[in-house]
Amino acid sequence: MRFKRRNGGCTLNILFIGDIFGNPGRKVTKEMIRRLKKEREIDFFFANGENAAGGSGITYVVAQELYSAGIDGITLGNHTWSKKEIVNFISTDKCMVRPANYPPELPGSGSTIIKGKVGLLNLMGRVYMNSIDCPFKAAEREIAHLKESVKVIVVDMHAEATSEKYALGWFLDGKVSCVLGTHTHVQTADEKILPSGTGYITDVGMTGPYEGVIGVKKDTIIDKFITHMPARFEVAQGKVQFNAVYLEIDDNTGKTLNIERIFKVLEV
Repeated sequence: MRFKRRNGGCTLNILFIGDIFGNPGRKVTKEMIRRLKKEREIDFFFANGENAAGGSGITYVVAQELYSAGIDGITLGNHTWSKKEIVNFISTDKCMVRPANYPPELPGSGSTIIKGKVGLLNLMGRVYMNSIDCPFKAAEREIAHLKESVKVIVVDMHAEATSEKYALGWFLDGKVSCVLGTHTHVQTADEKILPSGTGYITDVGMTGPYEGVIGVKKDTIIDKFITHMPARFEVAQGKVQFNAVYLEIDDNTGKTLNIERIFKVLEV
């Protein structure tokens, strides 16, 4: 694998793709990976894939589709278990992580090492979300294990509350390479490098339908708000958006040197 040389060291170029939503999200992901791999000389592609199968959950077939497209690691979130079949393969898929603060007896792992070079850690918030274990303590535990093997650690904090994501960013500043928020499906404009070298953004955004309501057909959501009646959510059609964050990380120190958000609307 080729890495850029900088001041005698190596720089890893990493692209993290925001929540891939359904088939439209997968299609635009494939297209953008082809483009950006050459344009940006990307070394690693990561993505949140908890909504990649029909807008809720992930299946084995969908996971393999994403890996074949060039994704190196997949993070999940509160929809981890939406497709029941995941329990049959998540424990053997070493490139997929579910929130590390889920109960330890559940299948799967909260962190992994990708290609011997990058640690990938998934956490889930507790504010306005399911009541699970503390993400801060889970982070400390998993990071201590990852640092035995790697210096570059990418954290996906899947959470609702901005305050909880910011707090984790500050808590982990200097301990990990980046803390990247997911879950709200809306990209935030607050990307930064914290004082001790940790890249941060509150939410990477969503990769999927551009003309729906966070991925779902807009008429369905509008009717649900008006009537309060249950409705079957369907993936919206039309234009698609690609939301991601590009990072340049020093392989020697694990610190982020550059962070840039990417937002594109395409016809696919």
